[in-house]
Amino acid sequence: MNWNIDPEIVKVGPLALRYYSMMFVIGFISGEQYIKNIFQKRGLNTEIVSSLTVYVIAGTFIGARLGHCLFYSPGYYLSNPLDILKVWEGGLASHGGFLGVVISVILFFRKHKGLELWWLLDTLCAPALFTGSLIRIGNFFNSEIVGVPTDVPWGIVFERVDTLTRHPAQLYEAVGYFTVSVILYLMTKFKSDQWKAGSIISLAFMMAFTFRFFIEFFKDNQSTLSGGFAINMGQILSLAFITAGALMYRRFQKHGKVPFKS
Repeated sequence: MNWNIDPEIVKVGPLALRYYSMMFVIGFISGEQYIKNIFQKRGLNTEIVSSLTVYVIAGTFIGARLGHCLFYSPGYYLSNPLDILKVWEGGLASHGGFLGVVISVILFFRKHKGLELWWLLDTLCAPALFTGSLIRIGNFFNSEIVGVPTDVPWGIVFERVDTLTRHPAQLYEAVGYFTVSVILYLMTKFKSDQWKAGSIISLAFMMAFTFRFFIEFFKDNQSTLSGGFAINMGQILSLAFITAGALMYRRFQKHGKVPFKS
């Protein structure tokens, strides 16, 4: 299959609506509605959800941008620090984005102490991973983060990149994030009283980034740092998240006292 779709849906003068940006919008809007529904069920103030969404959006973009600059091309950006601001040129790292969301929620929590921090982080996991899935579909429309060459029947020629048939690694990753998102949603909806607060985000780290670790074998190396290692930067960062998730899960299951309660 050949892939050469225009990443711009419509363009008016210098402004253009792209599939990539549309996926972000869909993800954030659907996530906000999802959280509002849960707040409403628990009798919480739904008016603060819009503020939470702003924090999450800021954390996503700042974290993803800094993650890309520091982990994937540090030499260039340390020599050209002003280019860090040029987000329109591309370069967002999902590991940094997920970490940015966690930090943004912590900052939000500091202004809204009536909430339960770990409950809030647990609740955000499913919509965050769903949004991550949509973003990878956006990468597919952009013909970026392509896979390594392959001869599998479902291989794709990304004509905007080269003439090689490659793994559609963006779609693999999108399926992985979406699957984990559905699993977490079902866990929190039907078995919420069986989980200690903090357990869901721990499992999210372990499941999502275990999947990401293996998907990296099918992707072109994105980093200038990890060329000499047996595993690439995406896998190194994934191992860090998996380890953190495992340690957190052990702690919350052993010492946690508050059930999740969706």
